[in-house]
Amino acid sequence: MSTSADRDVAFMRRALACAQAQLGRTSPNPSVGCVIVARDRILAEAATGGGGRSHAEEIALGLAGDTARDADAYVTLEPCAARTSGAASCADRLIASGVRRVVIACPEPNPVSLGGAERLAAAGVSVVAGVLRAEAEALNIGFFTRLRTGRPWLAESTEGNGFDARFDRLPGESHEAALDRLGAAGLTRVYVMTGSAEAALLRARNLLPPA
Repeated sequence: MSTSADRDVAFMRRALACAQAQLGRTSPNPSVGCVIVARDRILAEAATGGGGRSHAEEIALGLAGDTARDADAYVTLEPCAARTSGAASCADRLIASGVRRVVIACPEPNPVSLGGAERLAAAGVSVVAGVLRAEAEALNIGFFTRLRTGRPWLAESTEGNGFDARFDRLPGESHEAALDRLGAAGLTRVYVMTGSAEAALLRARNLLPPA
């Protein structure tokens, strides 16, 4: 790898691939990838566990053990500064592991969890942010959409791979109410069959992007 920037991009792509493989399995949390690297060698890699537990950093650090000291961590989403479960935050776990540097793709949008980058920097950990940010944000568009609107991201699909569930309506339920219900249930990525009558109805109500 020729430069530090090239190295950061390459390992972040690996972290994104880890996260991509877990899409549709981590709601209500985002699918995050984490790769621990030392001297251009991957020590451990992980993605968010099923149902959003455990976090990617938690799993990867557990796999790396003591070898994480002085290593670099590549994370597709800013490590959390707090967890609703009361468990140690990912930022605190990274600090305790002794990693020397954390490379982050995109910032944490959840006000409950943000502040991880600042906590890392305050502890003397080198922080690099914004590496492949657009790709990371596109990967977790469902999580960001639900956080912003209360509804899951909705798209057409023929197989539903990478989605939390298929869009459905209860008897007498409007499309809007169905999306509100699915969002309240924690779903972040919902699909409707490509070319279906339901897709046409959703598109007519401006709830699905133009084909």
